[in-house]
Amino acid sequence: MILALSLALPLLIGAVLGLAGGIFGIGGGIIAIPVMTGLFGMDQKLAQGTALVMMVPNLSIALWRYCQRQPLPKLRTALLVVCAVTATALTAHYASNLASSQLRRYFGLFLLWLAVHSLWSLRAGRSYWSFALPERLIPLVGLIGGTCQGLISIGGGMITPPILVTFFRQTQAMAQGFAIALVMPSSIVALLTFANAGLVDWKMGVLFALGGALTVSYGVRIAHRLPERRLRVAFALMLLATAAWMICLG
Repeated sequence: MILALSLALPLLIGAVLGLAGGIFGIGGGIIAIPVMTGLFGMDQKLAQGTALVMMVPNLSIALWRYCQRQPLPKLRTALLVVCAVTATALTAHYASNLASSQLRRYFGLFLLWLAVHSLWSLRAGRSYWSFALPERLIPLVGLIGGTCQGLISIGGGMITPPILVTFFRQTQAMAQGFAIALVMPSSIVALLTFANAGLVDWKMGVLFALGGALTVSYGVRIAHRLPERRLRVAFALMLLATAAWMICLG
């Protein structure tokens, strides 16, 4: 019974995270890490490495499904990824000298502003930003997302969609596709780094990944079937919950 529960619980949690990841275009690590530390008693760094085992396949499947339904422009996406990887590599070098808990709180405040702004814009039917930036500048958003990934290891995929929707007038689904492409490379590199350091619980990670792989495609399907307004509201509420967690717990 205990053995069955130890196998079923990670699969079930992974399935929930996979569904959420497909709907919102995120890897699910920002939710998985506190679950692993709180519910399974993992060390923070071990939880980060283990969460990546789930994130990499989830992101791969989600990107494939998003591109099937709404192909991303190849050159623009490639440049976005290059900018993100460059920013991640440069900022990660300095991250060890910074107080990560304080950075997470500041990032949480920024997420809170993005969420409130998104909800206000939807209710008012307009945004403070009255014109769209040219799409050729979209790759520069990778610098912002990559910087978040480098400094606090999470958040690059969450910060990208509201920026693309607000300032570039992209649809929510398209913006989430860009976000997945942005975090994929850094997630793979991070997994290899954590694995090399022995900071991965492969059994737990694989169970989470299997659960997620079963549901992520359904999440992508839901994202593309939801009306634009409902998807944006759902994403903003998810940002609010994440911001509250980061501000309160760091």
